[in-house]
Amino acid sequence: MTELTTTTPTTTGHRDPLWDRVAIDALRAEFTDAVMVHDFDRLTSLFTDDGAVRMPDVPAEAVGRDAIRRSVDHMQGMWEFFVQVSTPGAVVPDPDDPDAASGRTFLRELGKLRDGTSHANHGIYHDRYRRTADGWRFAERVYELRYVDDTPLPGRPHLAQ
Repeated sequence: MTELTTTTPTTTGHRDPLWDRVAIDALRAEFTDAVMVHDFDRLTSLFTDDGAVRMPDVPAEAVGRDAIRRSVDHMQGMWEFFVQVSTPGAVVPDPDDPDAASGRTFLRELGKLRDGTSHANHGIYHDRYRRTADGWRFAERVYELRYVDDTPLPGRPHLAQ
């Protein structure tokens, strides 16, 4: 499989709006891919060193790559299975900083927790992006829940044998 790249082939301080949009979309897709295949080292690398994930509705917050990794391990450890589907939303370049942008990612998630309860939701990541020497990274992701359903899921996970 060809890996996605989040590296913009322009130097920091310069803007190529189309390429920046493609690179940011790749970053957002790579996040969901890393979640779905449980590649949490890769997921953590998608943040700036001082990046943050904030989930006010949970409530939970992690600042810095080490804290994000610990938080992901803890949260994913609670699930028997977890599915995340993302849809890219707007990307808005910062008019004053060519190495910054903001945007949104829309989510549909469902899963079953190890305690036997089910959870399905729709949410939005409100993102801030920063171009680094390694390409575009998340500076911050703030998760907003829009809909939650704790009704037991009628299906079951298909677990590979």
